[in-house]
Amino acid sequence: MKQTLQFVLLITIAVWAVGCGDGDKKYPVAKGDAKADSFVVESRPFEIGSEHFEADFGTITVPENRGKPASRLISIPFLRIRAHSENPDEPIFGLTGGPGMSNMSWNWGKARSFLSEHDFVLVGYRGVDGSTVLDCPEVTKAFKGHGDLLGEESMRAIGRAWSASAERLTAEGVDLDGYSMLEVIQDNESVRRALRYERIHLLSESYGTRVAYLYGLEHPERISRSAMIGVNPPGRFVWEPRVLDAQLKHYAALWSKDSLVATKSRDLSATMQTVLNAMPHSWLFFSIDPGKVRVVTFALLFHRGSAAMVFDAYIAAEQGDPSGLALMSLAYDFVLPSMMTWGDLASKAVSADFDSARDYSPEMDPSDLPLGLPMGKLLWRPLRYGKWPMERLPEKLRKPRESGVETLLLSGSVDFSTPAENATNDLLPYLKNGKQVILSECGHVDDLWYANGENTKFILTSFYKTGVPNTSMNSYMPMDFSVSWGFPTIAKVAVGVVFIVGMGLVTVLVWFIRRYRRRRTPEMISNGTNGMQQTS
Repeated sequence: MKQTLQFVLLITIAVWAVGCGDGDKKYPVAKGDAKADSFVVESRPFEIGSEHFEADFGTITVPENRGKPASRLISIPFLRIRAHSENPDEPIFGLTGGPGMSNMSWNWGKARSFLSEHDFVLVGYRGVDGSTVLDCPEVTKAFKGHGDLLGEESMRAIGRAWSASAERLTAEGVDLDGYSMLEVIQDNESVRRALRYERIHLLSESYGTRVAYLYGLEHPERISRSAMIGVNPPGRFVWEPRVLDAQLKHYAALWSKDSLVATKSRDLSATMQTVLNAMPHSWLFFSIDPGKVRVVTFALLFHRGSAAMVFDAYIAAEQGDPSGLALMSLAYDFVLPSMMTWGDLASKAVSADFDSARDYSPEMDPSDLPLGLPMGKLLWRPLRYGKWPMERLPEKLRKPRESGVETLLLSGSVDFSTPAENATNDLLPYLKNGKQVILSECGHVDDLWYANGENTKFILTSFYKTGVPNTSMNSYMPMDFSVSWGFPTIAKVAVGVVFIVGMGLVTVLVWFIRRYRRRRTPEMISNGTNGMQQTS
């Protein structure tokens, strides 16, 4: 019964990964004797909804490490959706989030508004897309945890797993130094040249904004305009817990002004602190891992809709119903360990922002902050016990530098992953032609695309056309804390469904047994009687 319930709960969490990319598309295979920067392309129709576009599906062969003349070659997929216009403006190259996620699985609803005037191009992320994938099953397994996920035993196990994965990949012939953001940029440059574009626009999200920023530093003459959504400046792969705490307090202030929800908790911050300081260890026959709940809490705070569900679960727990926390703890095991290509994440993050002199445990988990920064601790603390052996980026690229590229920074005011103030303080002062637009009460990338999508698309299309983002459609959008189906409700409904299904199965089984007995009993009696008569 417990396994059945876990399956039902997993289905309810599956909305985490819903998308509509082109993952089912096939890319041509590079020839066995292909040389560096050679490519193969197949032109086929491409559908976005009911619209049809011409598209080029390609594979380019590139060195694994351009810094080594004898480097082996790897292949990277790329995709170009051709604009409807006969004379399109500069193409837009997309750089999605991560690191550790594919760049070939965009939700094409995002790009559709640009395709009237621009080709849209995606180049696979080396380490995730293409011929070499930095899979780390050792890390995936270790991320399930040993006891408390954020306890030292788990941290040591994860650290050993990082080392074991790196050693195995190296023994397989993988040059980890070839999987930096600089190599990603050069992959895009190889495709740009192959497609014969002189200058391009960039559209980047989250991790992709760091790649876009470095792209502008390395090849400013090739970038026309760069729009960054959910901005990650240099140094900010490492989150800071006090920024997170300030955002929670901002949410609490918004909560107190909402008369409909304020009756559930007079002080949202106090509610969360109470639950985090006295986390229950079980609900019914399900255990609750405090570390997993903290990590899932942080991840769900990225977006306004899921943040409201987090607050709903914590309020229920304060009132004696930890079912929502149990669901969050269980969801962690099914979602987070396998959601990333961990070797790619390590390569990009460690080479850019890891500081071996920092002790990430107390910094990510300060005693005066109940939530701290659980995801930061999970990712950075284990490197005290293990390592990902990779060259760091040049120091000049690990710090902000002045850029003249026309750049738009699009941020959400309650983005826990890439806080707006990081873009404002750490990057905007270095952009001679930079502008920032902050959308009210929006979280990370998906909020910026979908909470008021027409506004975002208008801002972006006007920026690409004129260099000036048109914000005339922008208006204050208050936070909506209402939750129709919260985690406590989902958990209890799932238990109820499993109970009803279980009772139904038991009823059917009893009916079959009784029917079988009714059919067998007369025959058995008859046989027994006949046997007695024959004996006598």
